[in-house]
Amino acid sequence: MIPTPSIPKAAFWMALSIASFLAMSVAGRATTAELNVFQVLELRSVIGFIILLPLVMTNGGFAAMRTGRPLAHLARNVVHYSGQAAWLYALTLIPLAVLISIEFTTPIWTAIFAVTFLGERLSRPRLAAIALGLIGVVIIVRPGVGPVNPGHLIVMGAAVCFGISVVMVKSLTRTDSVVRIIFWMLIIQSVVGLIPALYEWRNPPLELWPWIVLIAFTGMSSHFCMARALSHADATVISPMDFLRVPLSAVIGWLLYQEKIDAFTAGGALLILMGNLLNLQRRPVKPAEIAAS
Repeated sequence: MIPTPSIPKAAFWMALSIASFLAMSVAGRATTAELNVFQVLELRSVIGFIILLPLVMTNGGFAAMRTGRPLAHLARNVVHYSGQAAWLYALTLIPLAVLISIEFTTPIWTAIFAVTFLGERLSRPRLAAIALGLIGVVIIVRPGVGPVNPGHLIVMGAAVCFGISVVMVKSLTRTDSVVRIIFWMLIIQSVVGLIPALYEWRNPPLELWPWIVLIAFTGMSSHFCMARALSHADATVISPMDFLRVPLSAVIGWLLYQEKIDAFTAGGALLILMGNLLNLQRRPVKPAEIAAS
């Protein structure tokens, strides 16, 4: 059954998605203050798999999760895992709003890789979107003005990994469902991250477990809610709502961590968001693609 178009329903699910993403950022900072990044990712994958199980059972069970493209899933998840690790580590180094702003270059990198590997056309609007995004990053990072914060480069690396991941997911969605993609994501990333997680493993203190469960739950709910929002409205409607994460993350950073945002960061973020809007004018996003981030 195809959901009927509805802007109010799309806005409702998008609000839940934004709330999930913001809660995941706060939970990520709380957990990485006590545990290493790899342990947090391992716990997130394992708990996330348990949370996903009811959805797996209602979509044909484990038999329906079989895939004919195991190597494609493996390659995609190695790249995605690297991006997630970089994103979590950068979260400990730079303000939330700066991190989210640079993360929004993911569609720009996706456009570059889609042209390179999927043969998509490099149109003038897409070139303008890429240029605006890169200029926005330069304004935020301001190389040459002072020492570059490693967090800027690390989250940029995360955005590049997410861009590659989106392109790989676009290929996977030709044969596999969203649930199957997420299913293999959680299994493969649990295996890939097990050894680095065990290397510096420490038993989480009792008071940290609510944050651990929260980051696992929001890691799933953020993408599920966005998929539901995209089922009720086009990406050109949904994505501008997602851009609210930038000012909202700035407010959270100010309230919880006393972080301040300067005019350069605000201006750079605006250029990145303008680039994304140009990119959306050219190509709608399929709901399945949100499994990539």
